Amino acid sequence: MGKQSVTEKMSSTMRCWVAGEEPGLENMELTTRPRPVAKPGYVVVKTEAAALNFSDILMVDEKYQVRPPRPFTPGQEVAGTIVEVAAVSQWNVGDRIASKVLWGGFAEYTSVREDMMIPVPDQMSFSEAAALPVVYLTSMVALHDCVSVGPDDRVLVHAAAGGVGLAAVEIAHAAGAQVIATAGSTDKLALAAEHGADVLINYRDEDWKDQVNAATDGLGATIIVDPVGGDVAIQSLRCIARRGALLIVGFASGKIAQLPSNYLLLKNVTARGVVLDHDRDADVIRRLTGLTAALLEQGKIKPVVDTRFELSDLPQALKALGRRETVGKLVLRVHSQDVA
Repeated sequence: MGKQSVTEKMSSTMRCWVAGEEPGLENMELTTRPRPVAKPGYVVVKTEAAALNFSDILMVDEKYQVRPPRPFTPGQEVAGTIVEVAAVSQWNVGDRIASKVLWGGFAEYTSVREDMMIPVPDQMSFSEAAALPVVYLTSMVALHDCVSVGPDDRVLVHAAAGGVGLAAVEIAHAAGAQVIATAGSTDKLALAAEHGADVLINYRDEDWKDQVNAATDGLGATIIVDPVGGDVAIQSLRCIARRGALLIVGFASGKIAQLPSNYLLLKNVTARGVVLDHDRDADVIRRLTGLTAALLEQGKIKPVVDTRFELSDLPQALKALGRRETVGKLVLRVHSQDVA
């Protein structure tokens, strides 16, 4: 492939958000910093859209397992156009890509590792593409690596109208499983139903665990996908099947569950963490990226995105995400006119 450098006139600086020396959203600042430059193994991407994750809030608050040296630019999921490559690269200037980044995505330009990028088809908007690298691959790892979901499974998905949750609903449905979705409103449950959920349960109902058991003829869920944590994780063990799997994806509740080991013992239950590691799990991620692409082509998954916020609105967007006021994937409009 051709090895090119910059094809458009670019400033040496860019706008970006910086999380300051002290933790907290209130200590973030929209400022100007030098634009990244290409180097071996990395390209420079003009950020068209940047997706938000609960882990961004935790990272800014210095409560996440990944703790960048402060000050730093947060943001772990981008989509855009390559504007600069190093002398030796398999990618070209002008290629449309989406990618996970460790941090640095809430900026007009992002330095992106070549081995973490996903090519984006012309017919897909950048905002939809920005939803792929984290939530879809996380749900793929959960359902097709941590376990092997199939038609015999009864899959309970918490926060089923959120980014990870909605992706898990689609992936489990595509595998032929019965999908039980929990969410906090009628509208969110309706969205989950549109994407393949068979049973809809409002988690605000005190008897939601009983409803799960009733929907599974008393057998319980064989797989539980939990992006919420806290008491939801603990109570989920009351409606899990014997030899079931509780897949711990995140802690959107802000609370880390202290799981009672006697619950695990009584039903021979497995509790397993779900994480993406591009260095240690490269082969797994390549395989699941291919499966994701196939499901996209078949129309079995279609990201739902919320694009009401621009780059300058990041603090408000993170607060809305933290208050669970969003559906699907929350995506910032950065440069792009190509947003859904």
